[in-house]
Amino acid sequence: MSRRVVFPFPAIVGMEKAKLALLAVAVNPSIGGVLLRGDKGTGKTTLVRSFADVLPEIEVVADCPFNCDPHDPQLMCDSCYARYQRGEKLPMAVRKMRVVDLPLSITVDRLIGTLDIKRAITEGVRALQPGLLAEANRNILYIDEVNLLDDYIVDVILDAAPTAGISWRGRACP
Repeated sequence: MSRRVVFPFPAIVGMEKAKLALLAVAVNPSIGGVLLRGDKGTGKTTLVRSFADVLPEIEVVADCPFNCDPHDPQLMCDSCYARYQRGEKLPMAVRKMRVVDLPLSITVDRLIGTLDIKRAITEGVRALQPGLLAEANRNILYIDEVNLLDDYIVDVILDAAPTAGISWRGRACP
């Protein structure tokens, strides 16, 4: 449970182009993301957090780490899709849209995921331990000061951008 106070989106004055861009990506996620530029202290972070607070809740597959859409096979991971194809009833949950913060010190394995060593040793199976991009799928990935990230991390994120709502913030574009 978060104790973070969120300023109401409609109460934010100014930044009309930024608000319009966020609303456009909410209506049409195929846009791929939004880059917010500006000096420190202008309210970019407040804007994104307040925006996420007004977005509708989403239905997800309850036991899926990728927040798959239980009604759209095209928006399912391989595991959920296989279950869907077998006719299995996917457990659903309704979740609030979240802002997932990307730390500047993130590593590639924490970003995209890695081998789940515990399951490999105990069960003898190869399994993925999902990364931050899985958590951000169908949510908002918020990157503060993108210009300070390692180039390879930025490349990985840009490859994932078409399938996730990504909000960029920084003084320099990658």
